[in-house]
Amino acid sequence: MLYHMTALKIPAVINVFENVLGGPAVLHEPHFSGNEWTYVKECIDTGWVSTAGAYVERFEDMLCHVTGVKHAIATVNGTAALHVAMILAGVKPGDEVIVPSLTFVATANAVVMAGAIPHFADAEIETLGIDATKLRAHLQAVSKSHDGIPHNIATGCRIAAVVCMHTFGHPVDLDAVAKVCREFDIPLIEDATESLGSYYKGRHTGNHGLLAALSFNGNKTVTSGGGGAILTNDDHLGKQAKHLTTTARVSHDFESIHDSVGFNYRLPNINAALGCAQLEALTEAIEKKRRLAEMYRTAFAPIAGIKFFTEPVFAVSNYWLNLLLLDAADVAVRDEILSKTNAEGFMTRAVWRPMHLLDMYTSCPRMDLPVVDDIYARSINIPSSPQLANA
Repeated sequence: MLYHMTALKIPAVINVFENVLGGPAVLHEPHFSGNEWTYVKECIDTGWVSTAGAYVERFEDMLCHVTGVKHAIATVNGTAALHVAMILAGVKPGDEVIVPSLTFVATANAVVMAGAIPHFADAEIETLGIDATKLRAHLQAVSKSHDGIPHNIATGCRIAAVVCMHTFGHPVDLDAVAKVCREFDIPLIEDATESLGSYYKGRHTGNHGLLAALSFNGNKTVTSGGGGAILTNDDHLGKQAKHLTTTARVSHDFESIHDSVGFNYRLPNINAALGCAQLEALTEAIEKKRRLAEMYRTAFAPIAGIKFFTEPVFAVSNYWLNLLLLDAADVAVRDEILSKTNAEGFMTRAVWRPMHLLDMYTSCPRMDLPVVDDIYARSINIPSSPQLANA
């Protein structure tokens, strides 16, 4: 009966979109209203368009200022940042890395790029991120310490890292997850690719793990067209991150010398220029995104059977992608809402298909994933561009 009632609320959902947004809207689009053209044109006019230009370091300095981390290393995209973060955290081929099943595929792909095996973790509904209590219980059940290093009893593989992901910009419970990682002596990496401008207990995401990754894809709160960054407060890892992402090249006046296998992952200057202009407007963009979220929360409150997802009590979220939750899991109702809202010009999407349901990852190790399955069956991402707050 609840499902049928929810389906009958589709006109009310569309009415909310019409009232809040003022007309058709895409899921998330970039907004350029500052110095973007001036900075990009300077790159073109001067010829400094590749990785050696001054805007790259300027972008990195601005990221350090915004996030509070000591080191930010700009990369070509967020997946590259995650890949190198895995390597710097000590992940080796044949290891297992615990990652959320509810995440964008790049999180799991980066594990494979490092030669390791994704090991999928369940989520908690309050944050949409890794459930620390379940993580502890799972590690106690499936792992055994060999010389202080946890190994999966069933596979024999070393469990080399935990990657938590701040889903749609909402910070996971970092203290709880970090405590579990310390108990089992497993490095923590933050997939902060969606959470630029989000804070956990007053501190910006990306400061709690050994390393973190950001993304500046075209649909992110700040975009450089493509782009990402590795964040760390460790001086040695910061130096190594820059070295590895610059093809591990050793400085020399006239010879090209490389001292290890590295990657051509540095962000081009022309992209960094765009990112600098975008960062200058970050505060305004976050204010607008939070205003839009409040507009949604108020507008959806009277509609039975569906609710707007709000930030965890310990966090200040950037609300990168806004989310509706059906009161009960029902893929048919979810898909009917998706179909009819898109037909009306309001771009809505199902959340990512969980990693354990993707063909290439079905055989990977995992804990029981009832919450991930539940979230997937009742969640809808809705238009979230900051400029929509001005509709």
